[in-house]
Amino acid sequence: MSEPGSLVRLLSGRQTARNYHSYVITEVGLGIAGGRFAVGTILPNDAEMMDAYGVSRTVLREALKTLEAKGLVEARAKVGTRVLPRSRWNLYDRQVLAWILEAGPDAAFLASFVELRETIELQTAALAAERRSAEQLRMLVYWLHQRNATSRMAEPFALAEFEFHRTLCEATQNPFLRAASGLVEFGVVQATAPRIAAGVEDLAAQKAPHYQAMADGVGSGDGALVAKSMAMVLAIDRAWILNRSQD
Repeated sequence: MSEPGSLVRLLSGRQTARNYHSYVITEVGLGIAGGRFAVGTILPNDAEMMDAYGVSRTVLREALKTLEAKGLVEARAKVGTRVLPRSRWNLYDRQVLAWILEAGPDAAFLASFVELRETIELQTAALAAERRSAEQLRMLVYWLHQRNATSRMAEPFALAEFEFHRTLCEATQNPFLRAASGLVEFGVVQATAPRIAAGVEDLAAQKAPHYQAMADGVGSGDGALVAKSMAMVLAIDRAWILNRSQD
């Protein structure tokens, strides 16, 4: 669930856990993100959780250690495993974002996310135009074509749009922006899902001129054009994500 594209696949439904370890991590992580395990409460004891999930103590303990590393829980001797507030969660972790996505993020979370996304993506756009390689430009044009070709197929379309944005992140040559691909993917999914729900048939059309302009700007090294076009994309996405009027 942590690899690029895993959030996009959630558009087609929840993914099946690969083994008992990932099953427990996913079930408890989703339970925390969705509020079934409330912040500040102590998780059920080992015996109860082993029985609930049908796993051994070893599998359970390893799963809880993974959740602790992601900032969702904290284990204390003689106290138990406490659910931590969202401020402690690793929100750059693609798996944590998947649980939030499945649980349904609230309006305040989405508003904060949109602010961060715009900061990251606008900086990415300008730097990509300055630093891209010939191969990265080729891939950008490829994913632009894929985005247009798959405009009526939700998951392939969203994957193409994400890969376009991820290529921009790669083109910055900045390791911190490259590492933000989970947030970028989360943004694409959050902007695509309401379009699907609204019955939009051609998912590419509304933003197509701006994506073309971004590709053209990266090709010519025009950072101002790329940033301006990205700003237009993000403004449209903001309206969809925050459920505002599209008029």
